Amino acid sequence: MAPSQAEPKPGDLIEIFRFGYEHWALYVGDGYVVHLAPPGEIAGAGAASLMSVLTDKAMVKKEKLSVVAGKDKYRVNNKHDWKYSPLPRNKIVGRAEELVGREMLYKLTSDNCEHFVNELRYGVSRSDQVTQAVLAGGVAVGVAAGLVGVGLAIAALMRSLRDRDEQEEQ
Repeated sequence: MAPSQAEPKPGDLIEIFRFGYEHWALYVGDGYVVHLAPPGEIAGAGAASLMSVLTDKAMVKKEKLSVVAGKDKYRVNNKHDWKYSPLPRNKIVGRAEELVGREMLYKLTSDNCEHFVNELRYGVSRSDQVTQAVLAGGVAVGVAAGLVGVGLAIAALMRSLRDRDEQEEQ
């Protein structure tokens, strides 16, 4: 799907609307984005991509925005520019490009794709999706969104328990 309002500029945050959540990427120019993608993150896969919350590693990828978005809608959304000063565009893009190909820690609640792009643009790691889920007690507005929120919370809890068990075994 074509971008809604603004054409992206290097350093812009791109919000991609998946089923039940948003995937985030950073526009680096010439139609490419850099994003943090767990193994299960597939454009247009819908609920199947939600299983990516069970992983603890993700890859930093540079791919065409059209490929990452697939048939999902997307938009430029530099939503925190009012609160945080964006770093210079060349620094944002340079930092993103340096990370391409790197395997990184992935945690739904503290190290997800939204945390990743906000850290690159603002130097601040944050995810409004996580904050909203916590404030809402894990249940989002709407039946489908609520079920997805509960599913994500359960998956995160399962992963947390698995991590704790692994630490106890060591």
